[in-house]
Amino acid sequence: MTTGASTPTYPARPRRSRLRTFLPLGVAAWLVLEIWLLTVVADVAGGLTVFLLLVAGLMLGSVVIKRAGRRAFQALNEALQRGGAPTSGGGNGLMMLGGLLIMLPGLISDALGLLLLIPPLQKALSAHAERTFERKLREAASGSFGDAFQQARIHRPDGKIVQGEVIRDEPGDAPREPRPPLTG
Repeated sequence: MTTGASTPTYPARPRRSRLRTFLPLGVAAWLVLEIWLLTVVADVAGGLTVFLLLVAGLMLGSVVIKRAGRRAFQALNEALQRGGAPTSGGGNGLMMLGGLLIMLPGLISDALGLLLLIPPLQKALSAHAERTFERKLREAASGSFGDAFQQARIHRPDGKIVQGEVIRDEPGDAPREPRPPLTG
């Protein structure tokens, strides 16, 4: 028996991006590869050698991160004393990422972290990242965050979308009621 009401048509679920689909698989494969490589090296060189490599990586990574953080803080301090904004990070972000990769247990992450410490590679990667970021920013310039906070969309059960504006009506001088304490 039908009542005459139409069945609500909900929009199709948005398609998952490739990154959201394959990133967990890639991380799992990377972890399995890291563990396998550590066991192979432990078979060849011994467990103590692998343990010492992991401790050395932890110590080296922490030194690199501390040094990069100190350089970034000095650059920020100098820029604030000049009265301007820092012009460039100077590779400090990539150096911190390299230090973090060195700190992670595993030989592949250590190799990638050491590669990120090479200055020409840092410059090339930072230039590529900057170009990519600017391109993505230009593509997304159609709206702004200010518009997002001013617009409201109400999704009705029948599938229609009602657009409106959010208007906050708060009288500034209105007396407020005392609130009970938050302890429970």
